[in-house]
Amino acid sequence: MGLTTAGVAAVAAAPGLTACSGGSGSGGDVTLKVVAADYGDSTDNSSRKYWDKLIRAFEAKHRGITVEVEVHSWTDVDRRVAEMVKSGKAPDIAQIGAYADFAAQGRLYRADEMLSIPTQAGFITSIAHAGEVGRVQYGVPFVASARLLFYNVKLFDQAGISSAPTSWDELKEAAVRLKASGVKIPYGLPLGPEECQAETMMWMLSGGGGYTDANGGYTIDSSENIETFEWLRDELVGAGLTGPASPARTNRQDTFDAFARGEVGMLNGHPTLMQQASGHGISYDTAPLPGRRGKAQSTMGVADWVMAFKQNGHREEIGTFLDFLYSEKNVLDFVKEYDLLPVTTSAEQSMLDDRDYKRLWKFLDELESAEFYPADKTSWAEVSKLIKEKIGSTVTKGGDPASVLGQIQREADAMENAGP
Repeated sequence: MGLTTAGVAAVAAAPGLTACSGGSGSGGDVTLKVVAADYGDSTDNSSRKYWDKLIRAFEAKHRGITVEVEVHSWTDVDRRVAEMVKSGKAPDIAQIGAYADFAAQGRLYRADEMLSIPTQAGFITSIAHAGEVGRVQYGVPFVASARLLFYNVKLFDQAGISSAPTSWDELKEAAVRLKASGVKIPYGLPLGPEECQAETMMWMLSGGGGYTDANGGYTIDSSENIETFEWLRDELVGAGLTGPASPARTNRQDTFDAFARGEVGMLNGHPTLMQQASGHGISYDTAPLPGRRGKAQSTMGVADWVMAFKQNGHREEIGTFLDFLYSEKNVLDFVKEYDLLPVTTSAEQSMLDDRDYKRLWKFLDELESAEFYPADKTSWAEVSKLIKEKIGSTVTKGGDPASVLGQIQREADAMENAGP
């Protein structure tokens, strides 16, 4: 979730870049292997370019440490790291969507074992806490995002809609008008396997539910969540307001691409969609997520994670690299490229002080009250997979949300009770 932003075809591994000068204090040459997710939506803006530039700058200052990076799409990267770990070839550093299962297995360094005190103290507190298992931080936040409702201003004007919907009833009314005016996809509902755990959580929150309760227990089959998916099945999908394709087979990037083509009236989106829409000349605006009876009380926040594996024993070199990665300049370089939100207080303040980042201020405001995936739960990675496999069926004709959510709940509880 990752931020689980724009995924493209897997990018080939970058060749190791030769270190140049400086000192690591390690007493010998070390090669760090990094696996990272791709945030680009094409080869032209692949994250590979960011990592290559970062590594060149790092190696120029730290003789003796070479860094090799693989960049994979969000569709593949979590699986790729899991396979590497299972085969006994864990990377030194992984930048992916979930860390808790690896932490529970004792495979990860604690944050305080790697990072300098200024680096560890510099993270936004609420996001850093989301990286803890048993109040110990293993997941180091990489980037964050919050979600807002995006809508096509031109299509809204043509349909006679004067403002963004603030409730489900208003959302359905807007979708009906958009459909009547000829919009192909009045509301984009991506419940395909790419990132449907995000769309699911947004709708759960807007319906007064969520994945967990205040004590951290799973509440996937709560009455609020069941009613939410019954509403989606009957009032949006069943009413023909989500376009010709089945939401169960529609991925998030498919919906974003359609929005950028001017085919979608509204959808839930993260900051990266702004860049994609603007690049295609789409006039859009954003608003808080509509809720069951008014503005949703909270939106979804997402943090993607960096973690470091113990297997190769490169704790000191890993720490040196991560301290460099989290310098204010390097953080801002990445979030600026993809219109994401920073995870460090210094970079956040720089954004708030600079009107060049005004387009992101709404998202920063929403981040204050956002709820995050239960990434601290060791079962979350597997539960997320279950959601990707099953949730789309709840909104198909004849779908049974109570049965599907109940099945996911039972399997989630069983995994929690089984432990790591």
